[in-house]
Amino acid sequence: MTDQLTQQDVNNTAWAACDTFRGVVDPAQYKDYILVMLFLKYISDQWKDHYETYRQQYGDDEERIRRKLDRERFTLPFVEFKDEKTGAVQDRFLADFYSLYERRNEANIGELINIVLDGVEDANKTKLDRVFRNIDFNSEANLGQTKDRNRRLKNLLEDFAKLDLRPTRVSEDIIGNTYIYLIERFASDAGKKAGEFYTPKQVSRLLARLAKPRPGNRICDPACGSGGLLIEAGELIRDQGSNDYALFGQEANGSTWALARMNMFLHGKDAARIEWGDTLNSPALVESDRLMRFDVVVANPPFSLDKWGAEHAESDRFNRFWRGVPPKSKGDYAFITHMIETALPQSGRVAVVVPHGVLFRGGAEGRIRQKLIEDNLLDAVIGLPANLFPTTSIPVAILVFDRAREKGGEREGCRDVLFVDASREFQAAKTQNALLDSQLDKIVATFDARQDVDKYAHVAPLSEIAENDFNLNIPRYVDTFEEEEEIDVAAVEQEIERLEAELVEVRARMKQYLKELGV
Repeated sequence: MTDQLTQQDVNNTAWAACDTFRGVVDPAQYKDYILVMLFLKYISDQWKDHYETYRQQYGDDEERIRRKLDRERFTLPFVEFKDEKTGAVQDRFLADFYSLYERRNEANIGELINIVLDGVEDANKTKLDRVFRNIDFNSEANLGQTKDRNRRLKNLLEDFAKLDLRPTRVSEDIIGNTYIYLIERFASDAGKKAGEFYTPKQVSRLLARLAKPRPGNRICDPACGSGGLLIEAGELIRDQGSNDYALFGQEANGSTWALARMNMFLHGKDAARIEWGDTLNSPALVESDRLMRFDVVVANPPFSLDKWGAEHAESDRFNRFWRGVPPKSKGDYAFITHMIETALPQSGRVAVVVPHGVLFRGGAEGRIRQKLIEDNLLDAVIGLPANLFPTTSIPVAILVFDRAREKGGEREGCRDVLFVDASREFQAAKTQNALLDSQLDKIVATFDARQDVDKYAHVAPLSEIAENDFNLNIPRYVDTFEEEEEIDVAAVEQEIERLEAELVEVRARMKQYLKELGV
């Protein structure tokens, strides 16, 4: 009998904790409280496990134990609760989950949780600076009036007390997977608001596979949400037997940025650099006053973002929009342009999810699209099914750009674009469709083979795209029309004659039965 917790054990316990808020607090809000508490429980259990180990080694030598603990991955300090009027210390305790659990019946439990989180953040500035500042466990607006708020927080602490996250009981992979599992479930509950923080796992996996991250790569997601796409890209490199890669991201929403930071830690990716801010107007991934460059850039940015900052684009200090300024009401090409400009010249790879309008809209977008094609940067256009996202039911596409196709790059001679229509292959569901592993494999295999596939894929030379006025609408290149079967009229007439003769016979039989019954 093993003492190890399974993935299902941890998932079920964590999801049960959500019942505390379900139905009374918006899922888009309570996800923050649940995920922060999971993170606090995780670092508290790690600390507790290591404390017990050092206690066995050093006995009652608390000073020596403390010195060892201060060199741990995360430090848990002692914090104080002071009287607001006098400033007198009324309570002093370790800033961990268990101190809060012991005080779960206190009338100011929301305030105590905030004090603990502030203490943990201050003690781990280089890793957790500002991570908890957007989460208020004492918020009446989000969690209700004092009595209701205290009851919910008490229940939350009791639920998480059942979850044993010590390394002797559960692996780090399982904890990271539980975090992703909860984010997926919150996305399902949160509906359209989910677009702020979540890309479906299969879409993230496909995007990462198309971008082909390799050992030694620097990988960036400039609209990283809760960081799932970056983790997928990192896992692909780990599957190649290497941990040699670096992850970078930026996220505009403060609470979502905090989730991304915690997500990285729970997956053991402590070195990931995730910045908070507006990528288009205030790019934060900068070194020596220049945009950082990456081997791989992937993203599922907000679709057709309105008021994205077009009024400042012409004076952009990084000169990202030299091909043209996208319309102020649609920021799709602003994100695409940024991603291409941050990919390494002559080698960087870009994969981005876009709405279909990006493929054919005219005006400024049409001119930018034409320039990108003429510069020989576009590598593939892949159409996906509708209703894959909790955010929208529209079908989407993936654009793949490869700067190795530039002059001097390894693929300079490639002068065509692969079009794939994968829109009809999916697992249907009432609320949200999904991509199966086999369907992902087919898309990637087609992308790698780069050959025509009847009613599925077409390799179009740039001259063909120019003839179509640089319109990338997939049906112009992949003919999916299914011819109807020819009808054998003579056979149909014979079948009709047979059925009519049968009907005459049945009617005669029925008439005889009715006569025998005297009807």
